[in-house]
Amino acid sequence: MPTAQLPGDLLMHYEDDDFTDPWSSPETVILHHGNAKSSRLWYGWVPLLARDYRVIRVDARGFGRSTVPPPGYPWSLEGFADDLRHLMDHLRIDRAHLIGETIGGTIALAFAHRFPERLRTVTTCTSPYKFRGIQAYLDYHSLVKEQGVEAWVRQTASRRLEPGASDPGHQEWYIREMSRTPKHVVLETLAYLATVDLTPILPKIGLPALILVAEHSALNTPDRAQSLAELLSRGTLVEVPGASGYVQHSAPARCVAIWREFVRSSRA
Repeated sequence: MPTAQLPGDLLMHYEDDDFTDPWSSPETVILHHGNAKSSRLWYGWVPLLARDYRVIRVDARGFGRSTVPPPGYPWSLEGFADDLRHLMDHLRIDRAHLIGETIGGTIALAFAHRFPERLRTVTTCTSPYKFRGIQAYLDYHSLVKEQGVEAWVRQTASRRLEPGASDPGHQEWYIREMSRTPKHVVLETLAYLATVDLTPILPKIGLPALILVAEHSALNTPDRAQSLAELLSRGTLVEVPGASGYVQHSAPARCVAIWREFVRSSRA
């Protein structure tokens, strides 16, 4: 099990998949999961990327098999970004393509703002950039506090993998994976996120940025996906045709195909 001992008493678990030609020097893609998730949620992306790229999947602090801080840890996007930078230093990765899903995409944007020299491109998948003033995040916190993590995941599962459009087995596996996250981590990260608004920093991000969202996702709204693309100086929004739910999980092959074309065009 690959792990890295990083600053801040963090033993970070990560996956390192590289099926490129042994004599080549591939670029690196880093995949960052969202809240209450882990590297395992990216399983559908790895076979589609690892023949041409070195693919690093992280378990962020507090999630998956990485160190879980005790209650009261000072969560922040900056902290998650620092952890990722330390992992890149540990693995001697100078620059990478960074792809984040849901809150992982929010973390990716914060990273792109703070450490642009470490990235080639940044991609978000069904990711918010503004939480402050959004009642839903306060409601989620109340739900987790009163009924637990699994109840929150089950009651919001239809947004992630739409019933009738996805395998029921996939849905149950997804729910089980998210429900493994310690309750205090979910409560504290939700409370912190309710204070976040990246609006001021987005125009300062000069990297090529891809925003992926499902055409029929409930979260494909003008004040989320479209406005994110408009705020980024080099933002490209792609609504994946016919897809629903969280597109990174419902249509990974189409997401990767779109991402590959985005990378090609960013080099032109």
